[in-house]
Amino acid sequence: MSASSRDCPLRIAIAGFGWWGRHIAKRLTGHSEIAVAAIVEPVAALHADIRAHGLEPLSDLNGALARSDVDAVVLTTPNLVHEEQVIACAEAGKHVFCEKPLGLKAASARRSVAAVKKAGVQLGIGHERRFEPAMVELRKAIEAGALGTIMHAEAAFSHDKLIGVPEGDWRTSKAVAPAAGMTGMGIHLTDLLISFFGRVKTVQAMTASRSLGWETGDVVTAQLGFDAGMTATLSAILHTPHFIRMHVFGNRQWIEILNESHPDTPGGKVNYLISETGRDIVRREFAWEDAVVRNLEAFAAAIAGTAEYPFTSEQMVHNIEVLEAIARSAEDRRTVQIAEMA
Repeated sequence: MSASSRDCPLRIAIAGFGWWGRHIAKRLTGHSEIAVAAIVEPVAALHADIRAHGLEPLSDLNGALARSDVDAVVLTTPNLVHEEQVIACAEAGKHVFCEKPLGLKAASARRSVAAVKKAGVQLGIGHERRFEPAMVELRKAIEAGALGTIMHAEAAFSHDKLIGVPEGDWRTSKAVAPAAGMTGMGIHLTDLLISFFGRVKTVQAMTASRSLGWETGDVVTAQLGFDAGMTATLSAILHTPHFIRMHVFGNRQWIEILNESHPDTPGGKVNYLISETGRDIVRREFAWEDAVVRNLEAFAAAIAGTAEYPFTSEQMVHNIEVLEAIARSAEDRRTVQIAEMA
């Protein structure tokens, strides 16, 4: 039965009950359009905690895929298993929402996209920052030409939320989480920049290990050159107080966005500044909104056929091309031409 003909909410299973799986389960409590049917968590020691949240634990993904009361699966699992799990969901006829990154290589992302297209199911991606009201406003200003010719952008997404992960955690591994904070934070920035400016042409990146001692490093910075001609720089630091910023420079205006809190932390305003030569800076404020839930609502609407999902498969794959290029460039700090990547 199609989503548009159902009277009940979209019924999802969340795969993974770590930091982000818990956050999504909590934010969807009592939601009128999306209901959590079960939690897939192979670590049996966590099942009591899942039950304490009023949710049903399942030991493996196949258990969720076999259930008729699960319409879609939300993957909040380690990066390395995303492709196989997206394909398994698609082959079972389940819609699938994959937390970022969709893959660690562009070829992997392409296989996932091909699988969902073949199965005729909806693919969602965990880039909630597109749904922040300030980002929506900035995109409108760019598209309307308010900034004039886009010259450059600076983007940062840093925090210290992960410094307590145990030694050997997958987030510390270069193979599973390449280029320091890219798969955790930086990939949100490249998604936003792609949504603003289109395809990236060249990448120059470097990583550093300053305090955590992680194999993958704890600092990443990259310079991007776009097909459309503008440039951008981004940074993600894994051991510093919260800092989230987006700054787009045009020849007529620049606009800066500063977020006082993380997407998982209610409260904290978003500062939105507009500057134009010869005029006072215009200062606006946006309240924190749950962009994570807004993304899941957009996923549900796409399944129901009431709205198009605002991410194209081409954008999803291209973001992984950029991730792969940044990881390659960071190895020896060379310039990577995305069109030349094999």
